[in-house]
Amino acid sequence: MFRTHTCGELRISDVNSQVTLSGWVQRSRKMGGMTFIDLRDRYGITQLVFNEEVNAELCEQANKLGREFVIQVIGTVNERFSKNSNIPTGDIEIIVSELNVLNVATTPPFTIEENTDGGDDIRMKYRYLDLRRSNVRSNLELRHKMTIEVRKYLDEQGFIEVETPVLVGSTPEGARDFVVPSRMNPGQFYALPQSPQTLKQLLMVAGFDRYFQIAKCFRDEDLRADRQPEFTQIDCEMSFVEQEDIITTFEGMAKHLFKTLRGVELTEPFVRMPWSDAMKYYGSDKPDLRFDMKFVELMDIMKGHGFPVFDSAAYIGGICAEGAASYTRKQLDALTEYVKRPQIGAKGMVYARIEADGTVKSSVDKFYTQEILQQMKEAFGAKPGDLILILSGDDAMKTRKQLCELRLEMGKQLGLRDKNKFACLWVVDFPMFEWSEEEGRLMAMHHPFTHPKDEDIHLLDSDPAAVRADAYDMVVNGVEVGGGSIRIHDSQLQAKMFEILGFTPEKAQEQFGFLMNAFKFGAPPHGGLAYGLDRWVSLFAGLDSIRDCIAFPKNNSGRDVMLDAPAALDPSQLDELNLIVDIKE
Repeated sequence: MFRTHTCGELRISDVNSQVTLSGWVQRSRKMGGMTFIDLRDRYGITQLVFNEEVNAELCEQANKLGREFVIQVIGTVNERFSKNSNIPTGDIEIIVSELNVLNVATTPPFTIEENTDGGDDIRMKYRYLDLRRSNVRSNLELRHKMTIEVRKYLDEQGFIEVETPVLVGSTPEGARDFVVPSRMNPGQFYALPQSPQTLKQLLMVAGFDRYFQIAKCFRDEDLRADRQPEFTQIDCEMSFVEQEDIITTFEGMAKHLFKTLRGVELTEPFVRMPWSDAMKYYGSDKPDLRFDMKFVELMDIMKGHGFPVFDSAAYIGGICAEGAASYTRKQLDALTEYVKRPQIGAKGMVYARIEADGTVKSSVDKFYTQEILQQMKEAFGAKPGDLILILSGDDAMKTRKQLCELRLEMGKQLGLRDKNKFACLWVVDFPMFEWSEEEGRLMAMHHPFTHPKDEDIHLLDSDPAAVRADAYDMVVNGVEVGGGSIRIHDSQLQAKMFEILGFTPEKAQEQFGFLMNAFKFGAPPHGGLAYGLDRWVSLFAGLDSIRDCIAFPKNNSGRDVMLDAPAALDPSQLDELNLIVDIKE
């Protein structure tokens, strides 16, 4: 056999045992007549010992081993003289009596260690080597455990796992599709699913009642840290439910995951926050509530006192950073430059320190009396030692988003965004529609199958922009980990929704006729939610990006640099698919 034990298994109780281990050479150290090798496999590291005085030939053989050679050793477990408390096997070592080289290895382009010397590009090119690193591997082990716990929880709640197709029809209402040409149907295309949305609704029409799927989804979008062209959803749907039923079920699942995977017991109900409040007080529909710094609007206090920037503004608002009055002018100038960066877009920043005696010292002192500045201080409830930071602009929504970025940066600088602290909430009562300048029409904020709140349905004809949706997002530490809605189950209401979104009856029938026709055969009230598996894993692993919890991710350009994909097709393949490639400038 290749091994009797793994490299993470042996302990002090195994001393004097004869064992066989196999794995990769992590590192080699020669000290006098002794050679020490760290042998690594998926389970851990065990130290091997070769003694020149006992077996010179064997020791010489060990000295020829390179990094990442695949070897097998037979030997005796011995108690280490110099123990290593940083690894589970640190109390023992193997006195090697036999060494077999199973495969030689080229020296890898970066060190296979937790703190590697490899940059992102080279690690992605040799991802199979990167996956040997214990910290990357542990992320995938966490992902594995999470999928097991998800299936366990949902099975106990009566859900059934159903696989839906990966080759579906294109649905242009939303993100861009990845399309797949059909050889057997020339000139026609499948699309890869952005989500199993309509299919899981059809399962509700079919009477499955509680469905889930750990589903691969695809969106041809610009990438960022929490987004990949292909990603994995924990996709769920339930029949005969209202919003409260779904929130209760999936809040329960979140608490189950926190307890089983992180050892965190969350006993209190998650905060519920209307979308309008999230935007008003945090400038984001996914606010990070690990720290305070709620926005305070200052229009009534700061406008009309001769400071042109504020006097012409449509919105003036600020945050109070507790204990940050010690910020130097250099630090404040750096913050000003931060908010003026093109991706944020503020024109400047005003600051005010609360001095030890309670007076306010501001960067715009000459425009405001101490009485006005005291009113501003009271609006924030600020205390001596606090720092107030203010932004203004001619677009309230845009300025709040800029203030949101400033708030998050201050939270980071003050150490308030602790990755081991979790703040969970539900953002509810989203607008049903949002205006698209590009399209010149209303678009569904979530998707066109979302049910409007019953009390707002009468506004669909007179003021659709004011209609709120039965939609909800779960947010943890400023990250949207999942979201969903109650769905429309009435074909007439669904037709009305398509009309508001600019679909002609013919277009709606062409794209979604299968769903509207299914509703006519008795669709139950239903709703659901989809969690982002990649986001949950990265959150629990304390990662800033989802890439390191995906085995083979794409880079920021959507490329797999290891497989060199996407790539051009051979002309014979294009002919078979009846395709001509004409790349536009």
